[in-house]
Amino acid sequence: MLSVLRTTWPLFLGILLLMVGNGMQGTLLGIRGGIEGIPTLQMSVVMSGYFAGFLLGSLTVPGFIRNVGHVRVFAALGSMISSVLVLYAVEPNWIWWTILRMIVGFCFCGVYITSESWLNAGSTNENRGQTLSAYMIVQLLGIVAAQALLNTSDPGGYMLFIVASVLVSFAFMPILLSARPAPQFQTIKRMSFARLYRASPLGCVGIFLMGGVFAVLSGMSSVWGATIGLSVAQISLFVAASYAGGLVLQYPIGWISDRYDRRKLVLILAAAGAITGVAAIAAQPGTLGLVVAGALMGGIANPIYALLLAYTNDYLDQSDMASASAGLLFIYGIGSMGGPIITGWLMEVIGPDGFWVYMAVLLALLTAYAGWRTTRRRALTPDEQGNFAVITPNATTVAASAALDERQSDPADRRSSDAA
Repeated sequence: MLSVLRTTWPLFLGILLLMVGNGMQGTLLGIRGGIEGIPTLQMSVVMSGYFAGFLLGSLTVPGFIRNVGHVRVFAALGSMISSVLVLYAVEPNWIWWTILRMIVGFCFCGVYITSESWLNAGSTNENRGQTLSAYMIVQLLGIVAAQALLNTSDPGGYMLFIVASVLVSFAFMPILLSARPAPQFQTIKRMSFARLYRASPLGCVGIFLMGGVFAVLSGMSSVWGATIGLSVAQISLFVAASYAGGLVLQYPIGWISDRYDRRKLVLILAAAGAITGVAAIAAQPGTLGLVVAGALMGGIANPIYALLLAYTNDYLDQSDMASASAGLLFIYGIGSMGGPIITGWLMEVIGPDGFWVYMAVLLALLTAYAGWRTTRRRALTPDEQGNFAVITPNATTVAASAALDERQSDPADRRSSDAA
């Protein structure tokens, strides 16, 4: 991996700074909303705006890239992000913030697509796996580092918004000034949802449910923390723990998944996540307990997402992986848009515990569905399965399909003859 970093460090440095800026704005808005007295339900709409914009970007940005090229799209969207991050502080109004969050989500989707295309095109067959793994690690490290920066200034002022804007602006210099040529971009079409569901009912249903879980964990944590009176340091620690848990547990769970029935592993992890949510409600723990619960929930949600992608691709030809990934990520986007809003409503109705209730219910539903699916067709043997690929929910179709494709070997032997 060190050899990969030596040759691609400008891209990785830019991606790291981008993720720090993005990680700051998500948590900062939740904290600032509490300071401004914006109601929880309205803040949930604000947080949902990012995922709506991201989904819209996944549908439209590829067309922009085909028409004007990677470099122009990258520079234009980056400039927009930098401007919007400053505009948040101009008017602390939930409608204004929702519009800006949608713009930020749209732009970050485009930025991720272009940067992932550069990384993928600049990799060889020998180092593509290491490159994509390093990319996922850098993404998560950037978000974790962002939480530390939130403690350097007053969230009620302008400075933290300015810092996030400056970091994003700096991020584009090493990327745009690198010597790498812009890659050829090919639009990835989605597989029909009917065909995708026939290939993997668990993959489709599970990805939809996990979209809601991850959107709440990444989008509503700071809103929930502000609601229960956590300090900025405590909120940032909780958010950082949820991402750190995802980073640490991806690899051991991935190792197990290559040797075990992935449906049962999804079932076990989802059940553990549901139990974590219930325990957090029942115990009402202090800061340390909440941090542990956040790390467990993040450590469960991230690997389940990657497991579901890998499991679906076990039943597909290698030529269908890109289109299937696009379809699954679209389903994930639909699920993620509703998660924050439903959670905000629950928090208004039953109190702050609605944050944990929503995630626990979705994970319990996934547990039940995964259990039922184990009775519907035989389990694949390890030889029939493709290898687990580390994929985070922040990745776009470009990185997801490339990672899955790279981790597959001899795909013709892995297709199961018994369709759903």
